Amino acid sequence: MNQYDDAWDKLLRIKTTGRDDSRADQYNYPYEPTSYAVLERLAGSGFIKKNDVLLDYGCGKGRVDFFIAYQTKAKVIGIEYDERIYEKAIANKNESVSSAKVQLVLTKAETYDVPKEVNKCYFFNPFSVEIFGKVMSRIIDSYYTNPRPITLFFYYPSSEYIAYLMSVNELDFIDEIDCHDISDGESAREKILIFSMGYGL
Repeated sequence: MNQYDDAWDKLLRIKTTGRDDSRADQYNYPYEPTSYAVLERLAGSGFIKKNDVLLDYGCGKGRVDFFIAYQTKAKVIGIEYDERIYEKAIANKNESVSSAKVQLVLTKAETYDVPKEVNKCYFFNPFSVEIFGKVMSRIIDSYYTNPRPITLFFYYPSSEYIAYLMSVNELDFIDEIDCHDISDGESAREKILIFSMGYGL
């Protein structure tokens, strides 16, 4: 266990460490929490503010949700399809210091209607490009129904995700947050890509 991540878990009064691939398949990828070091860079980037509403796709045990709510005071909605992991997120919500700002929903991402107040979305490779395409259709539908700027964050993006993102007419690439020095993984993927739709609204 990473001592730094453990310290943040204790501060937030949650338990989010450990990988879980017991229900992973070709479409739904394993639960693996974003490191707190990466989340600190996201929170410190200025892209998420207290009046924002962040939608966390594949929230798992809720680390992103409770941390971002704590650090930025934004409202966060976490959605998770795996009932067993969702129950662990609920247990965290019952104890977390930032639970008042967090809403958790048990649902499949591809069937979830994006609430009109959502203006930020976070992804850490929760599912396949096939599912992601359906999810993007939901986000785009919400955007056209209630036009507003929507910013999307993609941590550790795969080449398949990047190729798909570049093909979506509604999206503009805005920026990236470099995280290559944080992990010993594939350094080329250690970043958060930031896209937006309705950037000029």
